[in-house]
Amino acid sequence: MKPRKNTKRVPSFRKLLRTSKIKLDNKLKNKQYKQQSAAKKYRKEQKKLREAVRDAISRKPFPLEECKKKQVAEKWEEEEEDALPLDMMDEDDLKLMEDLAQKASFLTRDLSSDEPVHIRKRKHENVIDKYEKVPRRMQTEPEKELIHLLPIKDKGGIIPQTMEKPVLSVAQDEEDDTEEVEEAEDFSEEPLPVLTPEEMAAQRRQKLQERKMHIAALASAILSEPDNNIKKLKELRAMLMEQDPNVAVIVRKLVMVSLMEIFKDIVPSYKIRPLTEAEKATKVKKETQKLREFEEGLVSQYKFYLENLEQTIKDWKQRKLKKSNVISLKAYKGLAEIAVKCLCELLVALPHFNFHNNIIVLIVPLMNDASKTISELCCEAVKKLFKQDKLGYASLGVVKVISGLVKGRNYDVRPEVLKVFLHLRIKEVELQKDSEDIAPKKKFMTYKEKRKNLSRMQRKWRKAEEKLERELLEAEASESKEKKLKLHTETLNIVFVTYFRILKKAQKSPLLPAVLEGLAKFAHLINVEFFDDLLIVLHSLIASGDLSYRESLHCILSAFHILSGQGDVLNIDPMKFYTHLYKTLFSLHAGGTNDDIGIVLQCLDVMFAKRRKQVSQQRALAFLKRLSTLALHVLPNSSVGLLATNRVLMQTFPKMDLLLDNDSQGSGVYLPELDEPEHCNAQNTALWELHLLQRHYHPTVQKFAAHLIVGAPTEGSGALSLDLSQRPAAELFEAYSMRGMTFNPPVASVTPRKKDTFSQLDSFIDEELNKQLQQHISETVVHKPLDFAKHLKESPLS
Repeated sequence: MKPRKNTKRVPSFRKLLRTSKIKLDNKLKNKQYKQQSAAKKYRKEQKKLREAVRDAISRKPFPLEECKKKQVAEKWEEEEEDALPLDMMDEDDLKLMEDLAQKASFLTRDLSSDEPVHIRKRKHENVIDKYEKVPRRMQTEPEKELIHLLPIKDKGGIIPQTMEKPVLSVAQDEEDDTEEVEEAEDFSEEPLPVLTPEEMAAQRRQKLQERKMHIAALASAILSEPDNNIKKLKELRAMLMEQDPNVAVIVRKLVMVSLMEIFKDIVPSYKIRPLTEAEKATKVKKETQKLREFEEGLVSQYKFYLENLEQTIKDWKQRKLKKSNVISLKAYKGLAEIAVKCLCELLVALPHFNFHNNIIVLIVPLMNDASKTISELCCEAVKKLFKQDKLGYASLGVVKVISGLVKGRNYDVRPEVLKVFLHLRIKEVELQKDSEDIAPKKKFMTYKEKRKNLSRMQRKWRKAEEKLERELLEAEASESKEKKLKLHTETLNIVFVTYFRILKKAQKSPLLPAVLEGLAKFAHLINVEFFDDLLIVLHSLIASGDLSYRESLHCILSAFHILSGQGDVLNIDPMKFYTHLYKTLFSLHAGGTNDDIGIVLQCLDVMFAKRRKQVSQQRALAFLKRLSTLALHVLPNSSVGLLATNRVLMQTFPKMDLLLDNDSQGSGVYLPELDEPEHCNAQNTALWELHLLQRHYHPTVQKFAAHLIVGAPTEGSGALSLDLSQRPAAELFEAYSMRGMTFNPPVASVTPRKKDTFSQLDSFIDEELNKQLQQHISETVVHKPLDFAKHLKESPLS
């Protein structure tokens, strides 16, 4: 019987595929461990060999007399009696001692030791001999890495195919490096050609054109197929690190703007969340996997792009230069402005996408930047965001960051930072005990109630009706409305907290006008609990006298907004605010304060039109007289607004026509210098200002004055046109504004006559000459007929 060959079967390709991943990993780990162990052992052996050689070199044979001289001398002194002199030794012993003296081991051994020589030799074996006993190993070639190819199938079965991965040797690499260094040295030795300025400019234009074409090609490829070309975003983003100093600034600016526009186009309309471990482990379709890879790449590239923009702004703020010094500090300002513009565009265009809060955190501090350009850019971007934010998530994030900025800077910020709050789209909030909360919500019947009260068919119909009602409620988006109210309420609470902090801790801050303006706009949304305290603070600010007339007008407007909204239930008479406005009116004129008439008109509308039942007749008469006087001292648009307010007063309050009569009513004399409207005896005066306003150069002012003189009728010949009568005073003030330094409405052009001035003058002279000539002829014919005939013959007309 033939012995069986011990041949190892080659594993099939299918078996290799079925091998578990854990087993392959373990094999790889064992292989790596063996290689590491062999290398470690080899290093130890080399170390021992080096130590042995070092020891052998350092040990030199010394004569017997000098080796350990002191120790031997001491030993001889102790054993002097036992030792034998050389002359008493035998010749054989002396010869043996001389032979041993020729050996290094005998010379270097410690003769004072009592132990035998062979014991130390066994204990401390020579390192060289020990190394020599180690079996030699040939330097084996490193194990080559195999690449598995597609298998071949024949009659015998499947034959796996492999190929060795080519590995460059270290020596070859060193040779290549040396060749490259030599080539670089040879190249550096060649002198660079000297270019003229025209050639340098042409070369720069050529480089710039090449970069532009490359940017355009990458951008068009990404926009055409974002899913397949997402890797080109990385290539385009790498151009933000352009190193050519001639075109670096322009190329970086172009890449910033290009990437911004690309992201605005390819970003989806939803926020991309990171995948969980369970989602990564599950198998999905190819389309889903492709979409996941696209979203992951898009988010990562968007993040890196924002980091580049942030780093550009930080480098400019910190006045830092990169190590390469490609771009100067002066050019960094332009780069930073472009980076801020890109961030502002992304803030407005992508409020729903990832990292929006990070953009907010970058933009809001720049609203308070020392550079006016960057500050205005950021403020305008935030205003746009507020105006287009319908739900309120983005607005809430911005308001939180602004509130933290104001508090962190100890209220030392620009007033424009707080003025952006005026652009918030907040018209309603959740108030305590609101009517919607008190109203009972519709409930669906429970299963037990249906079984008890309804039949089987009725239960079936009821179930279908409830399902339909639920779908209708979802279609109405009632849930989103509740979320919107909650977001608006939270946003407005943060705004009011910021305002109240400034009113409490920084009353002399330049932020106070912006705070008062904001309170005037949102005062009707403040909770009733704060009304008393807020009115006390506003009155103390006015009474302190530290406010300008504009700030005091905002205080008055805020107070009356509070009282006209939910403040109707409070029994408060704001007489002090009426008195202050009456006193402040004459500080307005046709100069720079003319624009503040708009605030006055808003105050008058809230104080008289919306609180007509709480205003006395004496107060209304005093304001009517003072507003008529003020209309003589302001610009035409302000005069129109004030006369429109007077028209509302005459139509709202009875007995206002007393001022159109010269007869005085009651006792007393009108005191125009008195600042108390209740006690100035306005009923004893007349509106003589209307006669002057009838001769005003502005046609609309003339119409209003003529309308008020006849008692402001709503019908008849003295009534105003619908265009003027149905528009409020504040709207008329804006409509007839003269900011463009032009007449509004424009002056009608006069149609020119056929004859000009010179022709008119010639005709006038001819008429006068004809008259004189006719008179002379008549006198001559009657008295001297012969002289007249002679005159005709001699005259040039004949």
